[in-house]
Amino acid sequence: MIRAKSYLAPLFLVALLLDGCASQASSPGGFVFGVMGDTPYNDREEGHFIRMLERVNAEPLAFVVHVGDFKAGGDSPCSDALFEKRRTQFDLSAHPFIYTPGDNEWTDCRRPSNGAMDPQERLARLQQVFFADRWSQGRTRMETDFQAECIEKRGDSCVCPGHPENRMWAHSGVRFVTLNFPGKGNNVGYGPVSDEEARCRTLANRKWLQRAVSESEGADTRALVVATQANPWVGRNKVYEPFLKEMTAAAARLRKPVLFVHGDTHLYRFDTPFTDDAGQPLANPARLETYGSPFVGWEKVTVDPDDPKIFRVEPRLQAIVPP
Repeated sequence: MIRAKSYLAPLFLVALLLDGCASQASSPGGFVFGVMGDTPYNDREEGHFIRMLERVNAEPLAFVVHVGDFKAGGDSPCSDALFEKRRTQFDLSAHPFIYTPGDNEWTDCRRPSNGAMDPQERLARLQQVFFADRWSQGRTRMETDFQAECIEKRGDSCVCPGHPENRMWAHSGVRFVTLNFPGKGNNVGYGPVSDEEARCRTLANRKWLQRAVSESEGADTRALVVATQANPWVGRNKVYEPFLKEMTAAAARLRKPVLFVHGDTHLYRFDTPFTDDAGQPLANPARLETYGSPFVGWEKVTVDPDDPKIFRVEPRLQAIVPP
């Protein structure tokens, strides 16, 4: 994980300056939503996280998206008790709260310091705790679509099931989709069982993204937002390159604003890193990376239909918690 202590002072100053620059979605059809992820990692961060939720609750948001990693990657057991605790904390949100899993709470559970647990069993448990129905977390719940269908069959047997953590919803002409792409290599390279799991889930993600793009082509959809945990520009063996190509193709097909939201590398960024086959930058897909431990923070995203780029982002840093 990137810590980049040299960034602490400038990021903190920027966040303090922007925290007082509250933008509101004044245009008809405009709205505001929140993004967070890679938090809380430990007991030291939990109090700051709860206070951040209280501040977020006071904002006029349509919903909040958490892009995963709600615990540290090491020395942090992946217990049922922790999963239930995070579910309770997420339900403190006054707004609908949508979570997508990160590597720390399932693929990294194989580490001895995390309990040497089976990642697939831990993902199944996450699905039971957080994705048992079509509703979001939060005190106000929002209905979402989810991936229930079998992705691949062999004879009468389903060998690649759907992933209920893959969610989709629309709000005021903007479509949102979450995909289970965890960081640190997408669970690839740990043996045949894990590689097959990753193959099936990657196929499920591809089909879910294709559906989101297809349903976003009409004039009633102004923009598409895609959220995952992994930073696809980093990772072992270039496992995320196909996904980056799919995102580039989606932006070219839609010819409308596309916002890709992720966590994983813990540095707030709002930029345009996507390029075409010739290496030239693409304008319509943008990237938002959220804060992550030791930064406890979130991003306020304003959707403004009168703005050609539609999305405006304000970083909100709650605290910096030293290791």
